[in-house]
Amino acid sequence: MMNHEDEEDDGNRFEMAMEMSDDDENLATPPMLEQGAKGGINTLPMPIFENGRFQNPWRTWRRPKVSNIFRLLFCTKDDGKIPRKNVLERMLPVLKPNLLEFRSMPISGVRHLWIGHSTSLVQFDGVTLITDPMFSERCSPVQFLGVKRFRPVPCTVDELPHLDFVLISHTHYDHLDCGSVMSLNQKFGETLRWYVPMGLKEWMNDCGCMNVVEMTWWQEDVFDDNTNIKVVCTPCQHWGKRTTHDENKVLWCSWCVIGPRHSFYFSGDTAYCKVFKQIGRRLGPFTLATIPIGAYSPRNIMSNMHVDPEHAVCIHEDLRSQASIGIHWGTFSIASEPFMEPKELLAAEVQRRNMKPSSFFTVNHGEITIVGSDDLYELD
Repeated sequence: MMNHEDEEDDGNRFEMAMEMSDDDENLATPPMLEQGAKGGINTLPMPIFENGRFQNPWRTWRRPKVSNIFRLLFCTKDDGKIPRKNVLERMLPVLKPNLLEFRSMPISGVRHLWIGHSTSLVQFDGVTLITDPMFSERCSPVQFLGVKRFRPVPCTVDELPHLDFVLISHTHYDHLDCGSVMSLNQKFGETLRWYVPMGLKEWMNDCGCMNVVEMTWWQEDVFDDNTNIKVVCTPCQHWGKRTTHDENKVLWCSWCVIGPRHSFYFSGDTAYCKVFKQIGRRLGPFTLATIPIGAYSPRNIMSNMHVDPEHAVCIHEDLRSQASIGIHWGTFSIASEPFMEPKELLAAEVQRRNMKPSSFFTVNHGEITIVGSDDLYELD
């Protein structure tokens, strides 16, 4: 299922980060140490940066071998089995969202709209944001070749409400889409702020986006003094690549958005590692987290970079998330698991752990959900 690229894409099915630039003087310097509960010191993990490329600092990380890549692309049975359109309409309906709801803030809680894959429209505490915007038909450097979505977007960029900022997690084509970036920039211009991982600012500027804040892990930015919203760049275990020569030159990250009443966590793409306990302890609990549950098979290749539903629940618990929504599934066939399996395995794992169904769940494309500190799961 690998899409052909004139630049090469090892990276739509399995994924990995440009040179470190000077920290923006307006950003908080990332803290290197965290005071432990009993007075001990716990080092906060920072990305390793050597020879112009980033590396994960955990022993749980292993770069995919070329032999495994070959097997994934050419020898692994694809069990995705995407059915005909009429069957998809029944199994994975795409709802038409009432975007007028986003004209006013929710009285309480976090409003969430799943646009598909890792793209969520999120609103709370006076701000509206979008994560890893992907509105194109294919996750590819060109729109005539590559992995094609099997579920359409429920809305277009032109239909979006006012946005305050965008969160970008990493550079893979299913998360950083040039067409979507340029469309958002054309619609909102410099009023729209882009939060991106270290090394991506120059690429964003080349796309015409000038209001760009580039951050490394644990760095913080106050979005707006009026709303008192803090955006924190946090670690995850992944990688980045778009061309034959840029592997890991741009960092990868997750994001925390912390308001005066509510908070939101966006994981980007990640494998499971111990850092989520540190994020939860330092910045949690979270009102809502969006956590990937798909593109995990085969595990001997994917386990270093993508969680499965079981490990997604571990992240949910480590973060101390009040409620989590499963993302990164049901949109593009970029791994070999059956296309409905992520949803089914998540529900089974939640039940196995005797968790409330409202604690970690999936939603339909286009479905608007409100998650609040009191009412955990409320449909608009």
